Amino acid sequence: MSTVEQQSADISRNGGGDGRTFAVDNPATGETIAHLPDMDAEQVHALVARARAAQKAWGEASFDDRAAVMYRARKWMTDNRERIAKTVMDETGKTREDAFIADVFTTADALGFWAKKAPSYLADERVRTHAVLAFGRKLILRYRPYGVVGVIGPWNYPIANCFGDAVPALMAGNAVILKPSEVTPLSSLLVLEGMRAAGLPDDVMQVATGTGETGAALVDGADMIMFTGSTRTGKKIMARAAETLTPVSLELGGKDPMIVLRDADLERAANTAVYWGMANGGQICMSVERIYVEEPVYDEFVQKVVDKTRQLRQGKPGGAASVELGAVTFAPQVEIIERHIRDAVDKGADVLTGGKASNGPGRFFEPTVLTNVDHSMEIMTEETFGPTLPIMKVRDADEAVQLANDTRYGLNSSVFAGDPDEGERVARRLTAGSACVNDAVINYAATELPFGGSGESGIGVRHGPGGIQKYCQVQALAVTRFATKRELYHFPYTKTRSGLLERMSVLLYGRVPRKYRNRR
Repeated sequence: MSTVEQQSADISRNGGGDGRTFAVDNPATGETIAHLPDMDAEQVHALVARARAAQKAWGEASFDDRAAVMYRARKWMTDNRERIAKTVMDETGKTREDAFIADVFTTADALGFWAKKAPSYLADERVRTHAVLAFGRKLILRYRPYGVVGVIGPWNYPIANCFGDAVPALMAGNAVILKPSEVTPLSSLLVLEGMRAAGLPDDVMQVATGTGETGAALVDGADMIMFTGSTRTGKKIMARAAETLTPVSLELGGKDPMIVLRDADLERAANTAVYWGMANGGQICMSVERIYVEEPVYDEFVQKVVDKTRQLRQGKPGGAASVELGAVTFAPQVEIIERHIRDAVDKGADVLTGGKASNGPGRFFEPTVLTNVDHSMEIMTEETFGPTLPIMKVRDADEAVQLANDTRYGLNSSVFAGDPDEGERVARRLTAGSACVNDAVINYAATELPFGGSGESGIGVRHGPGGIQKYCQVQALAVTRFATKRELYHFPYTKTRSGLLERMSVLLYGRVPRKYRNRR
């Protein structure tokens, strides 16, 4: 049975199936490639009920038992890499390389990473106390799964940033319901097939296909929500989750800056800017969206970026190395890109290459480089999410840092410098949640390193210990093993014991440590 047929069977089994569907198209051709059920609230709640029933046994399974499923799933992804890449390409219009590197390779790596790290990241922690009244107690911090986690994913990386967030939630012992973007749901259905083949018990992971009502119902029903997407939608999810006090983790928009100092390796900086500004058609929340270059090297850097951008091939993705840029996945995004460029040009910016949407079939936007830009323009302040590189000249590093931090976002950032130590000093001044020196975005591949945003770029992190601990409730245990019949502070109060407690507090807290006595 195909994944689409299986999904239809699941809907029927849930008691739903009112006939509502939505279309999935191929952005590179304009062709409709599938119709899927648009699940309503009742159908989503049925999925949640099944997930809740299945979670108990999965949550009681050992880490090794869960890890065995993840390793088998990793092998399944590797064995089926061509099929997965083609599915991703068909519904996103991205290149084979973009599909393989992120949605196949990165996700396969995540399966093994969380299988290996979950036992240590979620191990009970013994805590030592400073409190006199708690001396002699065994203090433990433990992590237990929330139950049912809803993962609401984006359309730009439909496996890496949808199923990829399900992996640590599953390893933590939760059941997971994926709600993929209605633009790119086929990838999630395919991965669900793979998890079943890997031996994941029935209903521990399910896929809720649909539009806005589907996602809202999942927020209402799940015990915890992980969302990746726009800041606007993230705020709506957070507001709705607040009604039930459902915890959320949000990775939202970005307007990530790159700073190029005068002693930087301009060839490396230009190669990195073009790649991470144009990869996946610029449809990456942490792509290079604006560049600040010190005046002495500005002209040379701009010329390198323009020359490299003009060499990029764009079109319908085919086999390996057929094109560098694919299509714009989400139709309304073309209008945003056009509006940002038009606003910049109206305010004095120059378009050195690109600047317009290509004629169909399919949705393509030319890779674009702009100069003479400033912060009065949307293209320097609002998330464009397209193949654009606006480059601004600055006097020095201080001005670059000031402009880089002049944003409501704060996801990723990068600094290029001939002296790595100076680059690190500049990077430490940036307010973004992450920063790279003489590189960009590579920090995301270091799964041990937390990745999260500041400002309107989100709440919480993925990756690192926090990337799996967020899927758990924290329980604090205090175990008294050896004790007297009555504590000093127990009833009944007596003058003798009250006086003793007071003298103890004065002795403990009534002085300033010597090293701080003369500090003002």
